[in-house]
Amino acid sequence: MDTLYISSHPDDFRSLLPLIAVEFCPSPPRILHQDPPPEVARSRPALVLAGAGGTVLGGTSAVSWYLAAAGKRAGSDKKQESQVWQWLSFAENELTPVACAVAFPLLGIMGVDKKLQQSSRAELLRVLKALDGTLAPRTFLVGESVTLADAAVAMAALLPFKYALEPADRKSLVNVTRWFNTCVNQPQFLKVLGKISLCEKMLPVTPKPSAPSNVTVTAATDAAKPESAPANGPPKTEAQLKKEAKKREKMEKFQQKKDMEEKKKMQPQTEKKAKPEKKELGVITYNVSTPPGEKKDVLSPLPDSYSPQYVEAAWYSWWEKQGFFKPEYGRNNLSEPNPRGVFMMCIPPPNVTGSLHLGHALTNAIQDCLTRWHRMRGETTLWNPGCDHAGIATQVVVEKKLMRERKMTRHDLGRENFIQEVWKWKNEKGDRIYHQLKKLGSSLDWDRACFTMDDKLSFAVQEAFIRMHEEGVIYRSKRLVNWSCTLNSAISDIEVDKKELTGRTLLPVPGYKDKVEFGVLVSFSYKIEGSDEEVIVATTRIETMLGDTAVAVHPEDSRYKHLKGKMVIHPFCDRKMPIVFDDFVDMNFGTGAVKITPAHDHNDYEVGERHKLPFINILDENGFLINVPPPFLGMKRFEARTAVLQALKDRGQFKEVKDNPMVVPVCSRSKDIVEPLLKPQWYVDCREMGKQAADVVRNGELKIIPDHHLKTWFNWMDNIRDWCISRQLWWGHRIPAYFVTVNDPAVKPGEDMDGHYWVSGRSEQEARDKAAKRFNVTADKISLRQDEDVLDTWFSSGIFPLSIFGWPNESEDLRVFYPGTLLETGHDILFFWVARMVMMGLKLTGKLPFKEVYLHAVVRDAHGRKMSKSLGNVIDPLDVITGISLEGLYAQLADSNLDPLEIEKAKQGQKSDYPTGIPECGTDALRFALCAYTSQGRDINLDVNRILGYRHFCNKLWNAVKFAMRTLGEGFVPSEKAQLCGSESVSDRWILSRLSAAVALCDGGFKAYDFPTITTAIYNFWLYELCDVYLECVKPVFSRTDSEGQKQADVCRQTLYTCLEVGLRLLSPIMPFVSEELFQRLPRRRPRDSPPSISVTPYPDTAEFCWHSEDVDRQMEFVMSVVRTIRSLRADYNLTKTRADCFLQCIDSETAAVVQTYSLQIQTLSYSQAIHSVVGDAAIPQGCAVAIASDKCTVHLMLKGLIDLEKEVTKLTAKRGELEKQMEKMKEKMTKNDYKEKVPVKVQEADAEKLRQNEAELQKVKEAIENFRKMM
Repeated sequence: MDTLYISSHPDDFRSLLPLIAVEFCPSPPRILHQDPPPEVARSRPALVLAGAGGTVLGGTSAVSWYLAAAGKRAGSDKKQESQVWQWLSFAENELTPVACAVAFPLLGIMGVDKKLQQSSRAELLRVLKALDGTLAPRTFLVGESVTLADAAVAMAALLPFKYALEPADRKSLVNVTRWFNTCVNQPQFLKVLGKISLCEKMLPVTPKPSAPSNVTVTAATDAAKPESAPANGPPKTEAQLKKEAKKREKMEKFQQKKDMEEKKKMQPQTEKKAKPEKKELGVITYNVSTPPGEKKDVLSPLPDSYSPQYVEAAWYSWWEKQGFFKPEYGRNNLSEPNPRGVFMMCIPPPNVTGSLHLGHALTNAIQDCLTRWHRMRGETTLWNPGCDHAGIATQVVVEKKLMRERKMTRHDLGRENFIQEVWKWKNEKGDRIYHQLKKLGSSLDWDRACFTMDDKLSFAVQEAFIRMHEEGVIYRSKRLVNWSCTLNSAISDIEVDKKELTGRTLLPVPGYKDKVEFGVLVSFSYKIEGSDEEVIVATTRIETMLGDTAVAVHPEDSRYKHLKGKMVIHPFCDRKMPIVFDDFVDMNFGTGAVKITPAHDHNDYEVGERHKLPFINILDENGFLINVPPPFLGMKRFEARTAVLQALKDRGQFKEVKDNPMVVPVCSRSKDIVEPLLKPQWYVDCREMGKQAADVVRNGELKIIPDHHLKTWFNWMDNIRDWCISRQLWWGHRIPAYFVTVNDPAVKPGEDMDGHYWVSGRSEQEARDKAAKRFNVTADKISLRQDEDVLDTWFSSGIFPLSIFGWPNESEDLRVFYPGTLLETGHDILFFWVARMVMMGLKLTGKLPFKEVYLHAVVRDAHGRKMSKSLGNVIDPLDVITGISLEGLYAQLADSNLDPLEIEKAKQGQKSDYPTGIPECGTDALRFALCAYTSQGRDINLDVNRILGYRHFCNKLWNAVKFAMRTLGEGFVPSEKAQLCGSESVSDRWILSRLSAAVALCDGGFKAYDFPTITTAIYNFWLYELCDVYLECVKPVFSRTDSEGQKQADVCRQTLYTCLEVGLRLLSPIMPFVSEELFQRLPRRRPRDSPPSISVTPYPDTAEFCWHSEDVDRQMEFVMSVVRTIRSLRADYNLTKTRADCFLQCIDSETAAVVQTYSLQIQTLSYSQAIHSVVGDAAIPQGCAVAIASDKCTVHLMLKGLIDLEKEVTKLTAKRGELEKQMEKMKEKMTKNDYKEKVPVKVQEADAEKLRQNEAELQKVKEAIENFRKMM
């Protein structure tokens, strides 16, 4: 076993890091809180590798890397490994020195110099703010989970967070604080660190003593000394002394810099302009009084920074009042053909009981983006809203409310009064989800909103049932259904959760005080009639043996062939049961004999049908036993489970019980165990309709996107079963079917199961007339009883695309908008809703309800887990939009229906994922994030914290437009049409080329439902092309005062306006609020006839924006590679403010010509003094640093006279010496005879990589020394 020598001091972050790495390690080492023996190592931490001939790894980074790599926390590939190394370097060289400088005086480890401490604190905040910006779009530093990078940086920041960073500091470091809390609340961190208390006020503290008496190395000595220095060891080496001198020199420079900053602070400050009122940091509100429906004030100056509360105020009600969301907008009448086409999509109607979750948010973000895009393309566009009555869910909610408030059941009220109570609840609470959809910016035509229990839709449901019943497609049958004893109703497959068990499990069941055992297989025997033989069978539901009517074996099973024609005896009654031979039996499973309970198992039902067995129902609707002998008669089903098992033991027929992995069906509404139960119900014959639904996809009439769902579609449609549409509820569409009793002795009485005695009608009178005609009697001899049941909610949802337009009655909407264009929804309801709409649309109208189906992925949390209330990861999108504290999330759990244990589990999940709550992100950022994540064919692992990164993108947009508007000037008038004038500079031509490319990508993305392509194109254009390059390139142009410069500036302004205006239009479907806010501030090309809102302004078209030039793009890509190379050289030689001359050595005259053409852009973007192009081997002045930009250009950056050459050479010479010693030691280790046999492969790989890095670094150092000497 490996051995880790470590310090136990609670604040020794150098030892805490390896300990955290140990927690991820699959084979953790033995941990000793003491100094290692002198012959092993001189300092802690030290790791002695047992299987590598006693190889010792020393130092925090090396030890932690080895342990983290073993636990796969050092990066998943070479790129990530490199990134982790960089963060380790950042933690050690950038963050640790300032963290110690701030914290050590507080801990009494070093003396207090207030001036030094203040400046160190300022430097610490500077470093952390840089880290804060890096973490803005990320949850973790590298990849999507915790790595050694997070652990290293978090441990370097540990002391400041515990002792120095006050609440105000943490508030300004929102991303770092969120990340730090996320890290230290991970289970592995908690095990090492315990619960971390964050600093409330920066005060001196008494550090906690080390636990073991033999620990002599304090946090101060461990952290402040070089890792190779012992606590009380021999004199320091020359390299160590040089390193310490280097640190002192760095600290002196740092102090001088801080002194200068303090002097600046002492100077009087000029008065600043008044800013809009702020409620808190980062929150700006819109305070202009604007009545609902009136246009927002766009004359006041834009606030200094982007704030969702300011931007999202007032716009939606104005859009709605102006009628922008109605298909009639801009048209004389709907029936008039639109050459641009019609786009119609209906919303997947959310449950009236529901509230939004992130799955809804994804659905609506995608649907609204598509709707807004089609609307901006000039199509007659309708996105029709609606809400589902949600039979079971709504009835459960109102029943609970009745019991809670009035101690009454629905039976106490009666059916009619109860339905009135449901309507009352719906009218009070049922439109909540509509308000939430508006908050998301959904551009639905609210005047067409429908509720599935409205008269118009109810009439369509009734008509559909009657037509299908009269045609014989709907019929009556007694079959097994999914039965909830708690709800007293059949439920659909989608309302059955499949709970997977690995073995014996106790589950809570409604109505039972004690938990019930599942996940076991009980074996018992049946005696063969007239012999001593027995047959052993097994079951997971032992109580169902009371309803057994046969034992089945395989026809080819030689063990049982002699039992053909024999009977077995039921142990608790005189029932004789045949042994039947059936191919469905797996003779290799168990004993090869299976008990058959036809009335309570789906497979057994089919066996019973084939062999004409008796069907004995042993359960009533409430789950009590019926049709069984005493003492089991009247028992509750799971109490009978225990009683039957004991009775079998008493008779000696029990054999064994063992763990059995299984799936238990649980009702999603009531949490009851679902029972297969024989009930007379109404069914839809789906065979022919299913074939039609499969055929329209096969022949291309209906397109399903992405196409990997086709296999599922065909599997369902080709093997479809008949659909049970009866529900034993009161809330819903009561089935318009009547059982007929004929008061005439000549007509024999009918049975419930006989379809001949059932008629359907739009009214009782119509049904009576039909019955009289059928039985050839007068109407007065007919008595009718309407079915008490209601229709499955999916039945009304299945005709939603028809019923919302008034079908079966003719209407303009039905003519124009049916069939629709698109159905967009989650793939999880492909069968339950999409298939049924297709089948019923074809059956009732002969037409498909839509031409395309786009199925988005399922939203999961950042860890890839399904959203579940009990995990605490179900997030209301409104909480992401407005922000919520951790306490607020806890309060929501308290209001839920989770049990206390589940609430506690959910709280832990929330604390781990959202330790400081959820920051305010805004609607636009949420929509953009959801679309950016929506990659076809993959589930979406959505990290809520990363949405905040897109809020920062909004802020970048905001600042870019503000800067651009100042640049345009108040008197700027854009040209009437976006077009080239011929005088554009190379920068203008390039940005217009990139704009055209973005337009083409967005156009193609929308047509292909490729949302990440759209978001990436928009993000890259605004951030990396317009802001980072073009706006910087044109700054020198606007500073010119000569007439030629003014002309060029005018051209630049037109280009800049085109980029802003077109860029905002590209963005509008995804970010409607911020794009509208900024668009309204821009001047119009044609003010008299310009559309009033960006939402009804044409979407950019590739025919108009056709300026994409591959040549220009290629040239600019070359230019940017040169710029990046110059910037890299400047960083290498710390030329932060000094501008240097730059000589670009080009391989040929063609490359030199490009450099000459773009010299101003290169000079501006690289902060160079001047750009000189040199062709071929022409002489380059001495004193330059050299780097290769591409195969056609080498960069020479003039350093002579700008830096202290002797000092740089001295530093590099020392560095060279250190590297050479390290490499010599490493090579000596690697050339030992037993190295390859004894050292683990992972250590060998790490050694080889370290040697390679050292060689590359040494080569760079030698080149730099040689280069500097040439300059001297």
